[in-house]
Amino acid sequence: MSTNYCAYWVIDLVVRAHVVEVIDGDTFKTQYIIRLEGVEAPELDQPGGKEAKQKLESLILGKDITYEEKARDEFARIVAQVWVDSLNVNDAMNKFLGKSS
Repeated sequence: MSTNYCAYWVIDLVVRAHVVEVIDGDTFKTQYIIRLEGVEAPELDQPGGKEAKQKLESLILGKDITYEEKARDEFARIVAQVWVDSLNVNDAMNKFLGKSS
């Protein structure tokens, strides 16, 4: 008889960090790579991709952020809700992209 195990965890950790690079319109680097939860920005080679990256840069690049880690994705990136002061960056990016969050 074999036993299958499923490993999972619930994450609800709030962390402060400094943004050193914006990769694209929904992913950036601190000491870790972080992806905005619930944001689906176009890839850089797709229409609107460069504009989405520029918008995210204007919101967070070089700034201190607070993020709440919600999960890890298949690439081991942190998936999170992100704030700069009281601004929810996820909501701001979804608004920029014309999507509801």
